Amino acid sequence: MSKVTPLYTTLGEVGAVYYLGNIHNHRGEWVGWVEPATGDVYSTLGFYVGHLARDQRVLRRRALEDGRSRRPVPAAPERLTLPASFPLPPMMSEVDFSTVDVLEEEPEKLHTSDAGEMREDMD
Repeated sequence: MSKVTPLYTTLGEVGAVYYLGNIHNHRGEWVGWVEPATGDVYSTLGFYVGHLARDQRVLRRRALEDGRSRRPVPAAPERLTLPASFPLPPMMSEVDFSTVDVLEEEPEKLHTSDAGEMREDMD
């Protein structure tokens, strides 16, 4: 997929975009990446955020049982120029209580590399 693909919230709003394995925010800034083999989504600091669902949402289980290890962070891509508009969202399945829509409930998990509560302290 080499075109900019919108990632929606359950409410149907564009929460981020996917392009060439990376996730960008509304300003085109890099906020995460997707593991191609698994569809797992990681933040710019290498922490597991969720998985990329077929209906173009970032979802995760509310209770994470497995302690996924922090991944090495790839090189940051260039800032992305976003299109002026996006298509309407697809029909989405219901999200039960055990599933979190990351872009709707926890958008702070996908942040730029110079922001966020999980970044290491500067000395």
